[in-house]
Amino acid sequence: METTEVSTLAGFIEHTLLRPNCNQQDIILLCEEAVEHKFHAVCVPPYYVQLAKKTIKKAPVKIVTVVGFPMGYSTVAAKVEETKKAIISGADEIDMVMNIAAFKAGDYAAVQNDIQAVITACHLQNKQCKVIIEIAYLTNDEIEHACRICADCQPEFVKTSTGYAPGGATVDSVALMRKVLPAKIKIKASGGIKEKDFAEQLIQAGASRIGTSAGLHLIGVEA
Repeated sequence: METTEVSTLAGFIEHTLLRPNCNQQDIILLCEEAVEHKFHAVCVPPYYVQLAKKTIKKAPVKIVTVVGFPMGYSTVAAKVEETKKAIISGADEIDMVMNIAAFKAGDYAAVQNDIQAVITACHLQNKQCKVIIEIAYLTNDEIEHACRICADCQPEFVKTSTGYAPGGATVDSVALMRKVLPAKIKIKASGGIKEKDFAEQLIQAGASRIGTSAGLHLIGVEA
């Protein structure tokens, strides 16, 4: 892949901070950096969505937060309520973790119901939804199956990873997801993306978004 211009790469990045011990100043700095460097979005804990909205103000930076994170096995009702609260607080996009436990148990109807309920809650408010399938726990066949379930539910994105599993995004997995998913469903690669070259490889493989806590490093700016 040709080297991506910094300004172009920045437009792929969701500047991410999901550590459980992050504080208000951390979130404010994250948002200020995203605005300054023209990142596509920030991805913050639900608790900090309102602060992110207040900090970003009218700048063209989206606010992303997570639902059912990071394990994915909370109840459907809990995930839907989390989604509604996050949107009320100011979230533009919801990254929800599919019920990995149900998937591994072969209860695919429960998995689909879980995903569809959150996507519906998003779409009723004209917000976007990404489904995290957590590829570190899945075989290639399972990645394909999970993507087909997601395709039936029609989220805007399928996302590789939470960043809290044993592994994150891989070029091969993104390429596999891109092969299986319909063109209108995009891919967010996340988890372990620390270098520009790797981010570029993921984009070439089919990723339309890069979720990373190393956004500044990726564009050549050190914190």
